[in-house]
Amino acid sequence: MNRIEFINTALVLLGLSRFQSNKNMNNDPNLLIGKGNPKLVGKNYALLPEAYEAFREMSAAAQKQGIKIKIVSSYRSFERQKSIWNSKFSKFKSQGMTNEKAIAKIIEYSTLPGTSRHHWGTEIDIIDAGPPAEGDVLVSQKFHDQGPYDALRAWMETYANDYGFFLPYTQDKKRTGFKYEPWHYSFATLSKPMLKDYLELDHVKLILSDDLKGSDLLGYEFLKNYIRSHVMGINPSLL
Repeated sequence: MNRIEFINTALVLLGLSRFQSNKNMNNDPNLLIGKGNPKLVGKNYALLPEAYEAFREMSAAAQKQGIKIKIVSSYRSFERQKSIWNSKFSKFKSQGMTNEKAIAKIIEYSTLPGTSRHHWGTEIDIIDAGPPAEGDVLVSQKFHDQGPYDALRAWMETYANDYGFFLPYTQDKKRTGFKYEPWHYSFATLSKPMLKDYLELDHVKLILSDDLKGSDLLGYEFLKNYIRSHVMGINPSLL
């Protein structure tokens, strides 16, 4: 199945998801939206065991070449992602934005709770622990043009795939959704089947909650379009 066929199939699933059961899924729906209790491992970060072992192997190889990979974000629960969303929504509203513009601004980089790949225990946001960490570290400029994480980016682009890690949000101009994130990598062996199961969920029922700011604008049609543009707007190697 090529990328277009996969996306078309996904959209069909999204249209039917409210009427389907999840009995044929390999992953617990609650785990896929960050509301379960996954068995995670790691020190100062949390990943599924297979992703953890692959990261350790990759990290050891990078260190031999002077790159000290540091995970600054990994697993996030639904509640943690909701806190991030609500905080940003309130911030942008305080700047005078309408609800629509606040949501549009948030989803340049941040996901709706229940739609984040970080719920799966397969994702890592990384920096190089060698250079001093100053200010906001997850800024694309710091990964380019001789920035502090330029060497890390170059190493990951060369070797990360060998360990099963792929960049979801590439610089491909044809890609939709979230902006380029040179710090975010996904362990494809686990995340690809999770994505396929994720697309079968009843997203409105499972994701939206009364205390999610802006929820009155986040109905079925919004989520269908958002999942098509943002959840599916990723590196084809992860589809």
